[in-house]
Amino acid sequence: MNVAAIQMISGSDVATNLERAAGLIAEAAAGGAKLVLLPECFAAFGNRSLANIGAAEFQGTGPIRPFLAQQARQYGVWLIGGSIPLPRTATGKPMATCLVVDDQGSEVARYDKLHLFDVEVADSTRSYRESRDYDYGDQVVYVDTPVGRVGLTICYDLRFAELYLALARANADLIVVPSAFTAVTGAAHWDVLLRARAIETQCYILAANQGGLHPGGRETFGHSCLIDPWGDVIASLEQGEGVVAAPLDHAHLNAIRQRMPVSGHRRFAPAELKAKESDKNE
Repeated sequence: MNVAAIQMISGSDVATNLERAAGLIAEAAAGGAKLVLLPECFAAFGNRSLANIGAAEFQGTGPIRPFLAQQARQYGVWLIGGSIPLPRTATGKPMATCLVVDDQGSEVARYDKLHLFDVEVADSTRSYRESRDYDYGDQVVYVDTPVGRVGLTICYDLRFAELYLALARANADLIVVPSAFTAVTGAAHWDVLLRARAIETQCYILAANQGGLHPGGRETFGHSCLIDPWGDVIASLEQGEGVVAAPLDHAHLNAIRQRMPVSGHRRFAPAELKAKESDKNE
């Protein structure tokens, strides 16, 4: 079955971003995708009203969660909503949350970003402090879908191999990486990190990045892609908005794992991270 990663150049206006995302979801579905991944911050990139957006989404009065449900139902696809601000309680700080919506429009999984991007980068923004706006997640999450078992991660998580190994131990087939990698860090590390995570987990990696110059001057790296469990890049889009789509080959996946059974050879267990199946009642 085909999977697709959507690359965007989102701005701060939610309605405009959702309109652009809708066109790209339609394009992915028309190409035969059964699972579609949106990038990090697809609905509100650079918006400083994250707490208000998150509160509205929690209360059920915001536009983003209904949009994801409607799009998934309309096109009969499983839709992975990159990341949106979403608290766990009415008065809580927002999490950077990845929602998985099935082809009937039901939310079936929620992953809250574990690793927040508090770093210095040699670009025009220079200092990034994601923890100023978001609280930390505390669970490793996977969900079973028609294309296989999918492990959920977001952007900066990519630098922490133990998270990916925990998902591999949970028998993930595909790990998704919705992202907003900066142009500087992306040029240095995007490709090598994605390929390393694919090789060491022996999973497919589907990465949907923001990809261009955003209002306000921030620049993201793009190069959304699908990488196979041997580390080969199957499909990629360098810059600009668009869709990357390709099939998952489970026979290829199983053959690699049988020829080189890395999981059975591992002598050291990663840090105490245990993956949990998504609780559909959360």
